[in-house]
Amino acid sequence: MLRRAAPFAALLVLAAGCGASAQRARGTLDVVAAENFWGSIAAQLGGDRVSVTSIVVDPAADPHSYDPTAKDARAFAGAQLAIVNGIGYDSWASHLIAANPVSGRDTLDAGDLLGLQEGDNPHQWYSPASVQKLIDAIVAEYDKLRPHDRAYFATRKRRFETVSLARYDTLRAGIHRRFAGTPVGYSESIFQPLGRSLGLRLLTPYSFAKAVAEGTDISAKDKEAVDAQAAQRKIAVWVENSQNETPDVRQVTAIARAHHIPVVTVTETLSPASDTFEQWQAAQLARLVHALHEATGR
Repeated sequence: MLRRAAPFAALLVLAAGCGASAQRARGTLDVVAAENFWGSIAAQLGGDRVSVTSIVVDPAADPHSYDPTAKDARAFAGAQLAIVNGIGYDSWASHLIAANPVSGRDTLDAGDLLGLQEGDNPHQWYSPASVQKLIDAIVAEYDKLRPHDRAYFATRKRRFETVSLARYDTLRAGIHRRFAGTPVGYSESIFQPLGRSLGLRLLTPYSFAKAVAEGTDISAKDKEAVDAQAAQRKIAVWVENSQNETPDVRQVTAIARAHHIPVVTVTETLSPASDTFEQWQAAQLARLVHALHEATGR
């Protein structure tokens, strides 16, 4: 997907003078997350000591090419902690933060935390290991910014990890136990971190999935290989990102359906937007379990 530059200079004028002091007067720690998948986690870890605003919340929106508004600029200007995905996924957010320097604001960049850079797979909220690292990092930021609430944040973290994520963890463990090694195709790189963690055999050439995610041309060789995998039923399940259905992806999906291969949809952001991170992920995992069972009989 092509990423567009936003008119940051115009946004700066509207954001000027909107510092963090007014936000801090509310008595809560003000956090702004570029996307709601990280925002949901941040809100649950922060409880009533933290106020979290997520910028991209519409399931139909494309975070890659989101055009920030003056309201977004003001939100980042007033934040004490900004959370961005990085890795080239939400460059608009990083540019906006850099263009609005605010004293006392911390920025948590998932890509920097994970040691990744542009060109690496940016969809790290689909990696359970990366999610855990972000959980740890968010709480560490809370402890730094509100040290008198450390015990409260420790309790919130423990509950989130043991209670809120319980079904998410149980579903992942069950898929790995029952379906490890099952051949699966996927439309774009968003599913790769999760698929690998589940022990599934991902047959789609990564260059195909990466090209779809980045909006670049798919090679004829990759397209032929992916079409053949579906037509010859070499894959048991086809996983597609419904927020990025290109003509090539739609064609593979049609081939899969024609050959009675179960199709599972995933999304880049919370869908519905009212779900929590774990509700959203668990619902997708449950659909994957159903499809894998249908395909394999296990």
